[in-house]
Amino acid sequence: MRLNKYLAQCGVCSRREADRLAEKGRIQVNGLIARVGMEVGLQDDVTVDGKKITIQEREIFLAVNKPRGVVVTTDRTHGDRLLGDLINIPQRVFPVGRLDKESEGLILMTNNGDVSNRIQKARGFHEKEYLVTIDKPVSDQLVASLSAGVRLPELDRTTRPCCVRKIGTNSFDIILTEGMNRQIRRMCEVFDCRVKKLERIRVMNICLGNLKAGAYRELTRQEVKELKRLTGVSGES
Repeated sequence: MRLNKYLAQCGVCSRREADRLAEKGRIQVNGLIARVGMEVGLQDDVTVDGKKITIQEREIFLAVNKPRGVVVTTDRTHGDRLLGDLINIPQRVFPVGRLDKESEGLILMTNNGDVSNRIQKARGFHEKEYLVTIDKPVSDQLVASLSAGVRLPELDRTTRPCCVRKIGTNSFDIILTEGMNRQIRRMCEVFDCRVKKLERIRVMNICLGNLKAGAYRELTRQEVKELKRLTGVSGES
């Protein structure tokens, strides 16, 4: 199988992140620097940053409440506090998608690369829900404009129509089915609004609930079963 798929199934990282690690020369196969897209098998000796990688048996699905200031990456070169530092389990898991450093709330972590990939693909129209506080009052016009789809000149793209609901003088709830880079912040900037707080409270059928900042929990068997059904991945954990 391709190297990135192998690392995803091993629970090292997502396929996209695996390609980035290969590009940086941090992966070796049988003692040689790996190439992006190369094929590997169970007989091959694969290492990441010198650590040998093997297929893991038990599926892990975690819900994590990422605090503001924590970075969703495996890159320690900048000295940031990383999402993985919050997790204390023997299995290796990787984040499903991202939340930027200034954002907080729910992020899923798993060692199931197939489920992770399908959640992140925009064509799946999988819902992610956020609570947003901005520096100006939320008007009916702003709600309507955000809901209709917003042209983002710097990305040369228009966001999909989405569900937006005012919940306070300066706050609103928004449900997206895509995940452009810093999408909500960019959408608000178009209307001269600055995001003061952004919290993700739901990913598909998984809700943040009363999980404390910096804490995590394993998904229930029923949650995993429904997550797989929604993503079209067969099999149970």
